[in-house]
Amino acid sequence: MNLANKITIFRIILVPIILIIPFFNIPGDVCGVPLSFVIIDVIFVIASLTDKLDGYIARSRNQITNLGKFLDPIADKILVIVAMLILVEAGRLPAWIPAIVVIREFIVSGYRLIAVEKQGKVIAASVWGKIKTCTQMLGLTIAFLDVHSFGAIFTESLTGGAYVLNLATTLLLGISVIATIFSGIDYLKGCKEIFKEEK
Repeated sequence: MNLANKITIFRIILVPIILIIPFFNIPGDVCGVPLSFVIIDVIFVIASLTDKLDGYIARSRNQITNLGKFLDPIADKILVIVAMLILVEAGRLPAWIPAIVVIREFIVSGYRLIAVEKQGKVIAASVWGKIKTCTQMLGLTIAFLDVHSFGAIFTESLTGGAYVLNLATTLLLGISVIATIFSGIDYLKGCKEIFKEEK
C-alpha cells in the first residue's frame, strides 16, 4: 500500500474518533467553546488537510490507484456528514443541511457509476463541486468554534467575536448549500444525457 492510500485510511480512522468524543462529556472550555468541540475541530482540520495531502502525493509520485480512487471520496463524504450530524445533535446546525448533502451524494454516486459503466469515463468535479468542498470544510471548522446555532445573527443580538463567528459560519455553510444544490443539478443534467442515449 502506497503512502497516499495510507494517509487516506488515516483520515477514515479519524472519523470514528471524532464521532465518539461527544460521548465522553469532556469538562472545561476554551474561550467559552466546550473542550470536546475544540478537540473535534482540531481533528477535523487535520483530517481536512490530509485530503489535500494524499491527492498531492498520489499525483506527484504517480501513485494513483483504484483503491485510492475508491477510498478518497468515501473518506471525504463520511468526514463531512459525521461532522454535520454532530453539530445537528448539538443544536448548532439544522437537519436540512446534511439532508441536502446526503441527497446530493446519492445522486452524484449513482451518476458516476452509470457514467463509468456506459461511457467508461470518470467524472471530474465541477466548479460548483469545488466551491462546495471548500466552503463546507471552512464553514464546519468555524462552526465547531461557534457556540451559537446556524443563522443566529438573524434571530439573536450578537456582538463582537460572537457575531463574526456566526456570520462566517452562516455565510460559508449557506454558500456550501447553494453550491451543493447546483452541483447536484449539474449531475442530474448529465444523467439526462446518459438516459437519452438509451432511446
